Amino acid sequence: MAHKEVPASEHAALVAAGSQLVDVREPHEVEAASLPDAIFIPLGSLPDRIGELDASRPVALLCRSGGRSGQAAEFLTSNGFTDVTNLIGGMMSLGLQD
Repeated sequence: MAHKEVPASEHAALVAAGSQLVDVREPHEVEAASLPDAIFIPLGSLPDRIGELDASRPVALLCRSGGRSGQAAEFLTSNGFTDVTNLIGGMMSLGLQD
């Protein structure tokens, strides 16, 4: 099953609807700016930390521009997650990262 892609500006609506917001950026990027309610799991750590996510709940993925979160979305869908959304444009589209 393929993941969905929506603009990053829809993150609040997804969280309000029950999605787990997962930020897959690196720690130094998260220190510069972050979103409320985000779970921080750097992309490289996702295979080891996948158990921290609830596969029965929707997941919305965020990164700087949408590339790494797209990779994370592919990984999660290939590992049994069925409701996965990539927030395209990422933090850059929200004006929160250069």
